[in-house]
Amino acid sequence: MLFPSNNSEKKFVHSLPGPDDITRARLPNNIIVVSRANFNSPSVFISGLLRVGSVFDPDEKLGLADFTASALMRGTESRNFQEIYSLLESAGASLGISSGTHSTRFNGKALAEDLDMLLNLLAEVIRSPVFPIDQVERLRAQLLTSLAMRSQDTGEMAALTFDQIIFANHPYSRPEEGYSETVQAIQQADLVAFHRNHYGPRGMIISIVGGVDPALAVERVIKVFMDWQNPRQPDPATLPNLSPLKETTTRSVTIPGKYQTDIVIGAAGPPRTSPYFLAASLGNNVLGQFGMMGRIGKAVRENTGLAYYAASNLAGGPGPGPWDIQAGTDPKDVGRVLDLVIQEIRRFVSEPISKEELVDSQSSFIGRLPISMESNAGVALALISLERYQLGTDYYQRYPDLIHSINAEEILETARRYLDPDRLGIGMAGPGGEEF
Repeated sequence: MLFPSNNSEKKFVHSLPGPDDITRARLPNNIIVVSRANFNSPSVFISGLLRVGSVFDPDEKLGLADFTASALMRGTESRNFQEIYSLLESAGASLGISSGTHSTRFNGKALAEDLDMLLNLLAEVIRSPVFPIDQVERLRAQLLTSLAMRSQDTGEMAALTFDQIIFANHPYSRPEEGYSETVQAIQQADLVAFHRNHYGPRGMIISIVGGVDPALAVERVIKVFMDWQNPRQPDPATLPNLSPLKETTTRSVTIPGKYQTDIVIGAAGPPRTSPYFLAASLGNNVLGQFGMMGRIGKAVRENTGLAYYAASNLAGGPGPGPWDIQAGTDPKDVGRVLDLVIQEIRRFVSEPISKEELVDSQSSFIGRLPISMESNAGVALALISLERYQLGTDYYQRYPDLIHSINAEEILETARRYLDPDRLGIGMAGPGGEEF
């Protein structure tokens, strides 16, 4: 018996994706397909990624991967922009593509009977985009508008500044969208070359979930992607070692005309594949997520009313992600907010969390897992995570045991490993004149 103390966990664990109902196939060109049937649904959801992202961008053309991904659906060798979207609209389907640091991601939805159409269109926009010059310039204008809006957003600028501090001299210090001047420098020929040299099948993952037999789903992927090859496709980028901060470092960006200062404070956390990741996630829940945003929310919002919002976040990916606390406050209260946050971090790394906090967080993590997989989209995204981080097809069925096995001392050890209250990065953005 897996959970002698909690019968409800035993009931749901067998309904989660597992070895018995996940179909996994590797194509000869190293595309991985994972699929799970849900015949109660008339639709299918596809999700996936390609191993290409901003980590390959040259500094002078930062934003190139993002620009390329955004332009894929602007026209192909067979269809123009209008024809692509008319095809989707006529079927009540959707398809979107976006880029990150390490990968370019895609998500799509259609009726099960339109799976072939959706896969054919996905293959078309990924394999044979033409980047029409008029669409490129239209997209450039949109990207530049977004960057102009970012420069006036105190939350986004605080986060960007924080990344530049804790990831100094590392690819993670660079914004995936680039800067106005680097996006201006990108030409249509750069998009063509980037696609030709970096897009390929090796490392591609695609998941299909919904009202289709998994074996048939694999056959459909084979039909449209089996012959795809790209000998130019590079190996995954190797990340340099991250140098930890030697002391707390603070930087502030002034944005005139604002009334709020946003703060991001923290350090680099564990990668998703780290053995410390789950303990860090449980600890982060206590620190600034559970209930009314955990200890941080209680100290900074509930007890003192000093912040408009306050919470902690942990982002784990292929490399070390930020483990940070974010808050928005009146500029005159910045110093007091920082003092309270650092005080909570010191407490977090000085003593184990309480038994009640541990049990509440464990129950929360286990309870929300099946909720996250109530839709085809939720399951499809979960299957991508299984494959991307090599968690094993039985991971979600083992998940309750994994969470229950984490104790307060392990969380304390993990917190001490990653959060040093004397070596934090602090990024801020506001109207200026803050006291800290």
